[in-house]
Amino acid sequence: MTTTPPAQPTPAELLRSLARTRASLDGEEVTYWWSGDVYSWAPDEPYRRVFGFEGLNVARLVQDADAGPDAYQLLTREAAFYLDPTSREILETWEDRPVVHVWNDPANQKWRPFPVPTTELGGQVCFSLEIPLAYPSPLPVAQYPEHSAGDTYKALELFQFFADRADLAGPAPGVPATMSWSRMSPWLPWMAQGQRPGGLTFHCRGRKLGSYDEVPERTRTYIADHHPEFAHAPEKWSEPNETSWTYFRKLHPVP
Repeated sequence: MTTTPPAQPTPAELLRSLARTRASLDGEEVTYWWSGDVYSWAPDEPYRRVFGFEGLNVARLVQDADAGPDAYQLLTREAAFYLDPTSREILETWEDRPVVHVWNDPANQKWRPFPVPTTELGGQVCFSLEIPLAYPSPLPVAQYPEHSAGDTYKALELFQFFADRADLAGPAPGVPATMSWSRMSPWLPWMAQGQRPGGLTFHCRGRKLGSYDEVPERTRTYIADHHPEFAHAPEKWSEPNETSWTYFRKLHPVP
């Protein structure tokens, strides 16, 4: 007797599961927090842990009715901080240069059904997102020779979100989750490395918090003192997104 294999989830069903893992279908604010390290690499140089790294993202998921019943907008603000690699204190300077932390407002996404890559890990499901980036740099070398690695911005973002299969089988609009994130990128603009060969690798892990109040107190205080709006997600869609490169350009506009 042959058995019929279980039906595979549709792209819309997979996206809904990812949405419950990454955010919440009821539109409530969801905070992810992460911690890790940043490593440098360059030809003929040893790998070096140059920074600790800690950050958070506050998100609100809303239906994107104009794009169809299974489409969403993920409205987020994202803040992250470069740390002393030993003491884990938030840095204000590095090699006598001012540190520019991550203040991405907004960091929005439009989601449409697609075959989200998943891996069954015992009682868990892992959603994997691999995002290669390549586009004209907001910091052209001719205008920012000390702060631009090249006229094309190239990076690779690797996300994994982990949720319990039993939670996903339930009715809750959002489910508990953990995550990992790795990123390969050029030197940061404020590091003033110019076109020196090499770059950075970020290696972080984190989780979905019960509320923003679970963010470490030191980090909440720093945000409250500098940009208190980052304690909440945006109320509505806006564009373009902010990045460390566009933010640096705003701080240092071309005359």
